[in-house]
Amino acid sequence: MFNIKKLPSLIEINNSVLSGTSRDLNDGLKIYHDNQWYACGNLALNEAKLPHKLINSSPSDVDYQILLKASLLLMQDSIEQPLTLTTGFPYATYHLYREVTMNFLNKTHHIEHDVSTYILNGGKKNVLLDVHQVDVMPEVVGCALALRKGEAQETGSFFVLSCGFGTFESIMSTDSGIVEQTTISTIGMSYAVNLMMKELVNNYYLEFRNAHLMDEAFQKGFIILNKKLIDLKELRRNSLRAYYQEVISPNLRNVITDANLMKTNRIFLCGGAMYYEDLVNCFKDEFGDIAQLTIVSDPEQLASKGYALNSLRISGGRKQSSLGIDIGNATTVVTQPI
Repeated sequence: MFNIKKLPSLIEINNSVLSGTSRDLNDGLKIYHDNQWYACGNLALNEAKLPHKLINSSPSDVDYQILLKASLLLMQDSIEQPLTLTTGFPYATYHLYREVTMNFLNKTHHIEHDVSTYILNGGKKNVLLDVHQVDVMPEVVGCALALRKGEAQETGSFFVLSCGFGTFESIMSTDSGIVEQTTISTIGMSYAVNLMMKELVNNYYLEFRNAHLMDEAFQKGFIILNKKLIDLKELRRNSLRAYYQEVISPNLRNVITDANLMKTNRIFLCGGAMYYEDLVNCFKDEFGDIAQLTIVSDPEQLASKGYALNSLRISGGRKQSSLGIDIGNATTVVTQPI
């Protein structure tokens, strides 16, 4: 069982007074960082003009640092210090960022935030959270760990295919470890969102909307432009199919091979992109006759669950002190075992 909090991975500088604009902390995250106030998560989605996040950002980037603070804040009432944290990165950047991330996280974090967004006359509040153990792993390995050590308790060999906004990744997991030659780390759902934007801009003025803002319309299947309701479902379907055919399928040819299928035909699909039936159908069309495809429940939460279970192992079973944080490109998920 897990205690899970999540927020849109969006930030924007906002030094305005936003008193009473939110119902609680989750909707009212306003954080002070490097002499600036930032609206974060749902507050950025509702109050900011052009909220953003760098794709696959590093601990040296402001957005990563603010989303980390936001994640810790959301869990402040349920945790016991000192904390053990696990987080991760796409396989392509994991080795590059691992050491610097561990050094950045392993300290006492001073977090200043404005509670007046949801508490009348609340003002500023300071929180100190001490982190004394940290681990960093590839995202897709975190997903495999969650499948093996979480509710499912999977055993044997299986493929894990994870698709999020920033990255598509694959791996084969066995009882003895991962198979390196089955790893993929390439572009994620942002490819399909950008395809849709390119089609829309031919007929509509999109103002200054970036891919992160368009992702909301992509999820909903409609957008309002020039006071007109535009149905995006067909355009979304075509963009997803093009993404699968141009990116995912070619990358999987060297992974889900005849030889590897002799080892296992089980494929677990995870990541936020698996909420799109049109994309899942592409996997079914290609592999449905030869493989056993399983879409995991709450697919965007799987990596964070794996991180939390890893923290629980490192901490020696101290549930209240163990956290997993997945600072994703569309959604940030923070998880505590309970």
